[in-house]
Amino acid sequence: MIEVRDVSKCFEDIRAVDHVNINIREDSVFGLIGTNGAGKSTVLRMISGVIKPDEGEILIDGIVSFDHVEAKEKLFFIADEPYFFANATPEDMGRYYGSVFPQFDLLHYHEYLDSFGLGRRRKVGTFSKGMKKQLAILCGICSRTKYLFCDETFDGLDPVMRQGIKSLMAKEMDERGMTPIIASHNLRELEDICDHVGLLHRGGVLLSRDLEEMKCNIQKIQCVLEEGTQEEEAFRGLDIVKSEKRGSLYTLTVRGSREEVINYFGSIRTIFFEALPLSLEEIFISETEVVGYDIKKIILG
Repeated sequence: MIEVRDVSKCFEDIRAVDHVNINIREDSVFGLIGTNGAGKSTVLRMISGVIKPDEGEILIDGIVSFDHVEAKEKLFFIADEPYFFANATPEDMGRYYGSVFPQFDLLHYHEYLDSFGLGRRRKVGTFSKGMKKQLAILCGICSRTKYLFCDETFDGLDPVMRQGIKSLMAKEMDERGMTPIIASHNLRELEDICDHVGLLHRGGVLLSRDLEEMKCNIQKIQCVLEEGTQEEEAFRGLDIVKSEKRGSLYTLTVRGSREEVINYFGSIRTIFFEALPLSLEEIFISETEVVGYDIKKIILG
């Protein structure tokens, strides 16, 4: 488990991270969402022990992350712009990481290089941005560390490669319990892979929730009321987060379990009603609007 306890970090007069508290469970995928400049990279670098917090502490399985080899052995950090040695080939990088990480799986590394079409002896400097991202991810996965930190990992990958990397991560999680922590500015990128998501804005955490729990406790309903039925009376017993009306069609986002909400609509006078799936984006819009933020401006621009 990773524990981030009341952590802050300043760079001269800029407060990049402001009293952040996050708990990251093992065997799950944690997504850290936020705009550019929200503090995502700084948080990941502090957890990885690359930089030291000004305040608070970060524990990796109970060990302080900064300046402790035992903690750093448990993680692999992939930066937004991965670094590779000058004139190095993927084969060279495999040998290097094999000397740093005792569990580095060279056999699977070579297999993955071939599968992803990354020439073993080709100079990494000739790779595209997306190819470098793929190589960095393969190095991280084959290092077989418990935690894999990914900063904007999917940025620059085409949809096919993106899905391939997600599938590979899922395989490693299933086989050996790897825990990925993925920072991104794009909610849609993480929707189909994350178990828990934290929303970072201006250096602080606006929201940190389990996705399944969030999805179970908020519902989207479309309905048409019978003629003569008053809106105020029909919806009086609902905890409505958001309401829209187009003609006679109501679209409501309401709090409550799916069973409770469906039973409620079954008890009032409607011509029809149906429960619709909510996207991660819609859930976050609803949750952040309640606390006074417009996530459409924060995340979606």
